[in-house]
Amino acid sequence: MATVEEALQRLQKSEFRGSFHLRKQEKEYFLSKGRDTIRNHCEDFVRQRLAPAEIPNDGKQTPMKGHPVFVAQHACACCCRGCLNKWYHVQKDVELTEEQQQKIVNLLMTWIDKEMKG
Repeated sequence: MATVEEALQRLQKSEFRGSFHLRKQEKEYFLSKGRDTIRNHCEDFVRQRLAPAEIPNDGKQTPMKGHPVFVAQHACACCCRGCLNKWYHVQKDVELTEEQQQKIVNLLMTWIDKEMKG
C-alpha cells in the first residue's frame, strides 16, 4: 500500500472517490463523539466488515452515509474487499492482518481529519 498521502492524492483523481465529503450530520456526529470514539468505531468496522477472509455480503456491507467512517470508506476505496483489491491489490480471500487493518484505519482517519478541517 502506498503512503497515506499518496493514496489520498490518487483517490482524489477519481471522479467517484473524490465526490465523497462529510455532510453536516456526519461532522456533528464526529464532534459529539470525539475522535477517539470515531477511531474505535473505525477499527471495529474494519475488523468486522473488511478483515474476514469471507464476507457474505461483500460489496454491500458499507452504507453510503450516516457515519463518518462509512463515508470515508467509500472515499478511500475501503468499503469492500473488491475495492481493496482493485485499489490496493489486497487479496480477497485472505483475512486481513492486524497491520493491514491499522493501515486502513490510519488512511480512513486521515481522510476524516482532512474533511473536518475543510
